[in-house]
Amino acid sequence: MDKTLFTYTLTPEQARTLEDVTAGMSALRRVQAPYTTLALRGPKLTVMLYTSGKLVVQGKEAQDFVLFTLEPLVLKAATLGYEEALDPTLYAPHMGTDESGKGDIFGPLITVAAFIDETTGKRLADLGVRDSKTIADGQIQKLAAEIRKLLGRRNCAFVLLRPPTYNRLYAKIPNVNRLLAWCHARAIETLAEQRPDCERAVVDQFAKTEATINRALMARGRALKVEQMHKAERDIAVAAASVLARDVFVTELRKLSEQAGMELPKGAGPKVPQTLAALIRAKGPDCLPDFAKCHFKTVHEALAQP
Repeated sequence: MDKTLFTYTLTPEQARTLEDVTAGMSALRRVQAPYTTLALRGPKLTVMLYTSGKLVVQGKEAQDFVLFTLEPLVLKAATLGYEEALDPTLYAPHMGTDESGKGDIFGPLITVAAFIDETTGKRLADLGVRDSKTIADGQIQKLAAEIRKLLGRRNCAFVLLRPPTYNRLYAKIPNVNRLLAWCHARAIETLAEQRPDCERAVVDQFAKTEATINRALMARGRALKVEQMHKAERDIAVAAASVLARDVFVTELRKLSEQAGMELPKGAGPKVPQTLAALIRAKGPDCLPDFAKCHFKTVHEALAQP
């Protein structure tokens, strides 16, 4: 099955080459898109080069574009189809962990560990499993169901901190990175119990030093080779954990919205203070620990309003 989404980071020189190479392609028309220096659309292909240098190639013809245009003419490197040869650990048995809800004022913090082997890893890749931040929430539920079906319960572990539990734990561990480390460590420990044959774990490096999570691990977790890396979602096990975590977060936030009697927004944007004020008016300030992560400055400001 051909992949339909690719992301790269281009150098300024590669960006200029991409613009030159695509200038003569009649099948692609230039369009306007926010935060892009180059935006191209065709019947079955979209190419977006953002001001950050990030390139997103998407559509049914994305793989052909990468194989026959991007790699030979712009990147000057052949990697597509050689991923496993270039990285022998790609589908080797291991677990990956990721979380969702860290930056969201409303809703839980959910951390997931997922174990893959060669067979399940390749099947996840065929499903198009990738970092949940590149997938619309409307598509997450379906993809998460496919991942659960493929992996089964034995190959997944969940650590769910709903707002009341999150707030109690934060009172004991008043540091987000240390709290995250505790969650990742618990997910690793639980999955290691279920998969005693697992020898390796990949974790996104959210703290400045690797010692933060290593200190949180217990005996079984310390027996594993724990690899912390930036942008770890490129690892298929971490990507699967990312999708599962986002699915649980979205589901839990929907339930909380029903309990609140109003829609609780994701993230920490401009809708959050308005919603906090509405909650306080409707249910009183004592309700906030049931719905929100109360250490955020926005929550303190909402409580300080007359």
